[in-house]
Amino acid sequence: MLKQQLEYFFGALRFFTRLPVPDWVGHSSEALDRAARYFPAVGLLVGALAALVFVLTSYFWPTTLAVLAAMACSLRVTGAFHEDGWSDMVDGFGGGWEKGQILTIMKDSRIGSFGAIALVMLLLARFCALLELDPRLTPLALLAGHSVSRFASTTLLRSLDYVRDEGKAKPLATRIGWSELAFAGLTAMLPLLLLPPPEALLGCLLAGLATLWLARMFRRQIGGYTGDCLGATQQLSEVAFYCGLLCSFS
Repeated sequence: MLKQQLEYFFGALRFFTRLPVPDWVGHSSEALDRAARYFPAVGLLVGALAALVFVLTSYFWPTTLAVLAAMACSLRVTGAFHEDGWSDMVDGFGGGWEKGQILTIMKDSRIGSFGAIALVMLLLARFCALLELDPRLTPLALLAGHSVSRFASTTLLRSLDYVRDEGKAKPLATRIGWSELAFAGLTAMLPLLLLPPPEALLGCLLAGLATLWLARMFRRQIGGYTGDCLGATQQLSEVAFYCGLLCSFS
């Protein structure tokens, strides 16, 4: 039982990152489908590595460079997997007029003007948001942001249908159960306990609103989600979470 769960976790880790996994871990669509509960756990690991880089580099670099180093770490660990999904999604929904055209554009490996601009704006927004945080909170924000945002994308696996006959997210196409979603949600909540409650609540609120907005757009225009839609949801909800931490009404 424990070995099976470890296999599911390492399967998710191998799919979403470039980190090495044990040789005994097999690969199957069924195992990856059952690994959805561990997506926020993968986010915790990615966030922890980024936070560690931020802490170490902040000892000898200014905060600006420490934030850049942390972002570079997460990009390297994930292979910019989700950023690629974000740019493809914006290209598709920005340049397509109907479902078939949107899906065709998203499948194109080349990046268009919509995707390029959106990617630059997203990375800039993430950098500015992290830079504006209290440096003492930045490591905790990275930990929570990566896990909460991956839970946000996991909710699409429950609420929407997969709309391609094939694709990189096809193994995830089966809707996850409520118990798996609850486990993913509890995992995502753990780092929130380390943050001030009002800021954590606002961060989750903005991340949730970003997810609902994207989910509504996906359902309305293509009838569900693709792998790029999952990546885009993770990216936008992560930035929204950091912006929520910065909200001030005084």
